[in-house]
Amino acid sequence: MDQREKLDQWICDWFKKADKNGDGRMNFKEVRDLLKMMNVDMNEHHALRLFTMADKSESGALEDDEFVLFYKMLTQREEVLAVFRDFSTDGQTLSVQELEEFLQEGQLVQDDTQRHAIELIQRCEPSEAAKQRQAMTIDGLLMYLSSSEGSIFNPAMQQLYQDMSQPLCHYFISSSHNTYLLEDQLRGHSSVEGYIRALKRGCRCVEVDCWDGQNGEPIVYHGHTLTSKILFKDVVTVLGNYAFVVASEYPVILSIENHCSVEQQRVMAHHLTHILGEKLLRNTLRGKSSCDLPSPEDLKGKILLKGKKIGGLEGNLSGVMEELSDEDDPVEIEEENHHNGSIRRKSKKSGQHLSKELSDCVVYCRSVRFNGFKHSRVHSRFYEVSSFTESKARKHMKEGGEMV
Repeated sequence: MDQREKLDQWICDWFKKADKNGDGRMNFKEVRDLLKMMNVDMNEHHALRLFTMADKSESGALEDDEFVLFYKMLTQREEVLAVFRDFSTDGQTLSVQELEEFLQEGQLVQDDTQRHAIELIQRCEPSEAAKQRQAMTIDGLLMYLSSSEGSIFNPAMQQLYQDMSQPLCHYFISSSHNTYLLEDQLRGHSSVEGYIRALKRGCRCVEVDCWDGQNGEPIVYHGHTLTSKILFKDVVTVLGNYAFVVASEYPVILSIENHCSVEQQRVMAHHLTHILGEKLLRNTLRGKSSCDLPSPEDLKGKILLKGKKIGGLEGNLSGVMEELSDEDDPVEIEEENHHNGSIRRKSKKSGQHLSKELSDCVVYCRSVRFNGFKHSRVHSRFYEVSSFTESKARKHMKEGGEMV
C-alpha cells in the first residue's frame, strides 16, 4: 500500500462499515445513506452524475476504490486544493510547521500556533495514518475550513460586544420582508415556518400582510396573488413562542401591512394582547414619552408593533376610529413585483379606517409616509418609521445631499 492509499484508508474503512452484506459493492442509495452517516452535504443530481463517472465497471455499484474516487470528486474544492498546494511541500499533507504557516498567513492566527495546529490535526484529520505522522491531508483541511472554527466570522463577536444602551434608531436591525413566504411572491407557499426560521436566525423584525379572512379571522398572505393563506393568530402564536427562545432577548418588531376592515382589526388587536400578553409593549416605558426612543437594553423581552397609529404619543387618543389619508399608506407597488411582472396591484383608496384597539398596540413604531428630509426635519417625530423601495431610497439619497 503506497502513501496515498494509506492516507485514504479512512474512506475505505467507512465503506466497509456501511457494506452490510459484505459483498464489497454499494449502489447509489447505499452510497447516499453512507454520505449522510459521514455528514457530507450533497446535491443528489450532482452526486448521481459523479457516481456514474466513478462506476468504471458500469455495474451500477461502486467497489471500495471506486467509492474513494467518487468521494474525492464529490468533496473536491479547487480553491482549497490550490491553497493546500501553496503550503504543502509534498502535495499530499501539511506538516505541523506548514499548517502553522497556513494558520498565521491565511487565517491570521497569532497566538500559540504550534499547539493550535496539533489540536486541529487531532480534531479534524480523518486519516489515522496522517494523525500518526502529525500531518493534515486535504480532507482534514476541508473539514477544518467547513467547521465553525474555520468560518470567516470572528468567534469573539458571538458574545455581546456592542453598547446596547443607545436609542433603538441608532442600530441596524436584521429584518425580514414577506416573512410568511417560503417560495415565490406570486404562487408561493405561506407558512408560520417562515417566522420560525427567521427568528431562529436572529432576525429582529418580521412582517405580516393582513387581510380579511373567513369567519371573522384575519389572514396573512401576499394580497391579490395566488400565494396560500395562513391565520394571523397562528403567526402571533409563533412569534410569542420563538421571539426570545434562540437568538436574542432583545426586542422584536412586528411590522404590519394592514388591509383589514375595522372589525377584523379589532380581532387582530385581541390576538396580539391575549396571545402575547406582557411581551407586547402597550405603553411607553415608565408611563411617559420622551424625546428619544428607548434602547434595546430597555426593551429586552418586548415585542413592538409597527403600524398605523391614531395621533401620537404626545396627545390623548379619542374616538373609536379614524380615517387615515393616502399619505400614510404603505409602499404603493412593491418594486420587486414590478420587476417580476407581478399580477399584484394595489387598489387606490380614498382613505383607510383604523380601529382604536389596534392603534393602541402601536407605541414607538408609528408608520408614516416619508416625504423627504426637509419635511422630516420639521415634522417628523422620534417614534415614526417610514418604509420605501430601493429606487425611492436612491432618489431620496440623491436629493438629501449632506443629510444622508
